[in-house]
Amino acid sequence: MNLALTSPMIVSGTAPRTRPFDQFMALTSRALLTMNRHYEFFLCMTAPVLLTACFYVPLRTIMGDYIGVDYAQYLMPVICLQSVGFVATSAAMRSAMDFDSGVSARLRSLPLPTAVPILSRLAANTVLLVVSLVWAGLSGLVIGWRPTEGVANTIGFFATALVIGILLAFGADVIGVLMKDPKATSQALALPQLILGMLSTGFLAENLFPEWIQPFARNQPVSQFANVLRSFDEGNPTWAIALPATLWAAGILVCAYAGAAFAAVRSHHG
Repeated sequence: MNLALTSPMIVSGTAPRTRPFDQFMALTSRALLTMNRHYEFFLCMTAPVLLTACFYVPLRTIMGDYIGVDYAQYLMPVICLQSVGFVATSAAMRSAMDFDSGVSARLRSLPLPTAVPILSRLAANTVLLVVSLVWAGLSGLVIGWRPTEGVANTIGFFATALVIGILLAFGADVIGVLMKDPKATSQALALPQLILGMLSTGFLAENLFPEWIQPFARNQPVSQFANVLRSFDEGNPTWAIALPATLWAAGILVCAYAGAAFAAVRSHHG
């Protein structure tokens, strides 16, 4: 596997000169080619479409007729969140597969800055996130969602969804590195993603949940992220709405960074 990660010897007897940007570009290209080979671009386009159909069709009557909500507008934030969540799961699986297949061990043997592999995977995941959000937007338009609150709020909506997606992809990538095994990684992510998605106010209004679980549904991260996106969609983003989501995001970032640092130390000593 020739990843063009090192440059030729500068002069005889010197160590090879590393060029982090060239290494970053080589590894990002490799990740994108791997995504394409495994049909991840196709899957991230179909996932928002299937998600939209599965939830909009059965729930629009309940939310529309009985609650008086335009369900297409209501559902759009969680369509985006579930779409970026799918990309995050793919990121975790890919990093675990790199370890399982020996790619990570090969990279550790090269004169490669520690941050380059994870940054290159994150860059490739960002490309996948953009594709996924484009298709989430198209799916929303098909069911009747409309960005009615101006260009600035629409940009804020999708930019925030992208930032959330990058954060989740980073965290999931670290989980894959720590778990090492693709099967264990899949099992570790599947249940939390299902629970947080289904028990959130992204799909259903809070008062439709049993009273005993409403506090969890209201305060968990998916609901708080959906609230922020919905505030842009409704044209009234405020710091009061953004604060809980920001705290959740900061907590995820701190945990992911700590996990990445631990993985780097373990790799160095392992």
